Amino acid sequence: MWQNLRAAALALAMAAGCGTNAFAEQLERIESYYNTIFVLQQGTYITLAFGHENRTYVESQRNTADLLELPLTYTRSLTAAVAYAPQTANFLMIGMGGGSTSWYLHKHMPDANVTAVELDPDIVALAAKYYQLHQEPNFNIAEGDGRLFLMRDDTNYDVIFVDAYRGPFVPFHLLTREFYQIAKFHLAPGGVVAQNVEPSTMLFDSSHATLLSVFDTVDFIPAGGNIIAVAYDGPRRDISELTALAQARQSAFGFRYSVPEMIAARRTLAPPAEDIVPLTDDFAPVNLLNSVEVHNRKWE
Repeated sequence: MWQNLRAAALALAMAAGCGTNAFAEQLERIESYYNTIFVLQQGTYITLAFGHENRTYVESQRNTADLLELPLTYTRSLTAAVAYAPQTANFLMIGMGGGSTSWYLHKHMPDANVTAVELDPDIVALAAKYYQLHQEPNFNIAEGDGRLFLMRDDTNYDVIFVDAYRGPFVPFHLLTREFYQIAKFHLAPGGVVAQNVEPSTMLFDSSHATLLSVFDTVDFIPAGGNIIAVAYDGPRRDISELTALAQARQSAFGFRYSVPEMIAARRTLAPPAEDIVPLTDDFAPVNLLNSVEVHNRKWE
């Protein structure tokens, strides 16, 4: 079934930015409870990829010689959300994966408390093995579903990042109005939700409508083919004030990837058409656990 894996590995590695003509080497294949996981290496770059129906989907990539590099463009764009938050005390990442973005934020902002939540314990183990990702003061790793984590948590966050993907799609229970209401409840004053979204799917307009059913404003940051949606309450942030805060954060924390440049690329979209309805759970609260299990079920 996986006879084309080496060719697929080369394609994904070069697309992700490894920049070499050598084939990617398969280091491991693991059948976890949730995923078929491939560990691929090309030079100093190691990629974690999910397999499904003879295709591989990049889940995470890091440069083992430079763990603060963010090879995937969208992971850089996620960091633009730090310019929206009035404070930088607590950050939550739902969908840790290999931990590239959360570790990058932690190392640039060591006084902030960063919590990264990852559903698949085998991904957590692989991130430790290949990326040296580990808990340390102000960097916490939690295993489990991100929505259930939030429901059991009592922390208020300045930014809640959502980067949970299964192949090309976000698990549906992390896209509904009820999920965003839970996330909003856990935001500190002025806090934002920043989510990596795929703009080419039919769900994009529905996702936009769903965010606007919970938050007053949604901004969009271009992210190398993907888009980062930044949702918050209140009127749209004035670009001059947003830029000033981005420049202050850039100076204070010395980010490798310029936050002011990402903020300068901010875009807004007209509200979705009236016939685009928000996504909802459509199940009773008592069925939540069953629904989460279904949405996280391993691909057959």
